[in-house]
Amino acid sequence: MEDIKLSLATQAEGTAKSGSRVKAKPQDGMSEEILAAVLKSLDDDKAEDILQIELRGKSEMGDYMVIASGRSSRQVTSIAEKLVDKLKQEFRVISKMEGRETGDWVLIDTGDVIVHIFRPEVREFYQLEKMWLPNSPKV
Repeated sequence: MEDIKLSLATQAEGTAKSGSRVKAKPQDGMSEEILAAVLKSLDDDKAEDILQIELRGKSEMGDYMVIASGRSSRQVTSIAEKLVDKLKQEFRVISKMEGRETGDWVLIDTGDVIVHIFRPEVREFYQLEKMWLPNSPKV
């Protein structure tokens, strides 16, 4: 995770020299604004079973994790691409995205908000929620 943040910071530093105002990581206190934008974008693009998990005090990787599902690989990819574009346009946040090629599970790292978008079958297989929610039933 640190490698991603370091890489993004280096990338932003390089673009800052060229006059761009793009930031690699959200400013302190913006995680709630970014979270709200993420949730709205997922809802607008008809993501299903959207779940928000607060990570503060549980993990250093971010402040929030959002898990959602798309009905197909195509929808998962589309939701992810639109979200990354929206964050870049509205917040000037460069997000790292993994898994877009297959569309089974796309991971988007915005810095303070980590977003997982799954196809339903893949989400059920990995059961990521159970690792982070204290009251989830154990299998």
